[in-house]
Amino acid sequence: MMNSPGHGAAGTGVRGPGRHDEEAAPDLIYVIEDEPEVARIVRATLQDFGFACEVFASGAAALRRLQVEKPDLCIIDLGLPDMDGLDLMRRITAASSAGVLILTGRGHPADRVMGLELGGDDYVTKPFEARELVARVRSILRRRGQAVGAAQGQRRRARFNGWRIDWGSHVLTAPDGTEHLLGTAEAQVLRSFMERPHQILTREQLLGTRDLLPTDRSIDVRISRLRKKIEGDTETPQVIKTVYGAGYLFAANVEWD
Repeated sequence: MMNSPGHGAAGTGVRGPGRHDEEAAPDLIYVIEDEPEVARIVRATLQDFGFACEVFASGAAALRRLQVEKPDLCIIDLGLPDMDGLDLMRRITAASSAGVLILTGRGHPADRVMGLELGGDDYVTKPFEARELVARVRSILRRRGQAVGAAQGQRRRARFNGWRIDWGSHVLTAPDGTEHLLGTAEAQVLRSFMERPHQILTREQLLGTRDLLPTDRSIDVRISRLRKKIEGDTETPQVIKTVYGAGYLFAANVEWD
C-alpha cells in the first residue's frame, strides 16, 4: 500500500539523512505529481526525512521553476495533465544534472525500460511504500554525490580509444568530435569502468550498492545506453563486454589527466 509518513517515516524515530551535516543545506527534491493526495504523502515523507521539497502539479510549472533553481533530484509522474512525463524527464536532464526518479501507476515493463533508457535513475510504481521511496531517493543522491565528488578530484578528464570524458560536465567526446551529454547514472557507471579497466565488475559494484535485487535490470539498461554511444556494433561490443554469470569488463586502456 502507499503509506503516509505516519506509517512509514515519522513513526520510526529515524533521523532524516537529507542533510550531510548540521550546516549543509538539505538536498532539494522537486515532486511533479498532479494527484494532490499522492503529492501530499510524498512531500510529507521527504520532509520527515530531512529533505527540502517543492511540489508541482504540471510539467510546465516545474520547468519554469527549473530556470530559477536547480534541484538535486526530481520525482516525476508519467501521467501529467499537460505533457508526457517521459518528455518532461528528457527536458529536465537536458537542462540540469538532477537525478530522476519516475513515480507512476504505469507498471508495464516497457514503460520501465523506456524510462530508464531515456535517462531515469530509478522507477517506482504506485501504490508504493514510503520507506522504499526514501531508500530509492537516498540511493540516487548517494550515486550522484559520488559522481560529483569524483569530478571534483584531481582526475577530471580521461581518455580511451580516442574518446574523451570530462567528469565535471559529463560530456563524452567521440573521436570525430561529436559530444554526448551523459546522465548522472551513465557517468557513474562509466567512471567505475574506467577506474578499473580490464577487470570484471559485478552489477553491484557498478551501481555502488550491496542490496541489488536479482530482478533489478537498471544496470543493464545503462550499459545498453553507453554501448549505443561508444560501440561501433552493439551486437558484438568491443569495449564494454559481458562476462556471462559474472558481470561486465571494460576492455580498453585508460589515460587520466
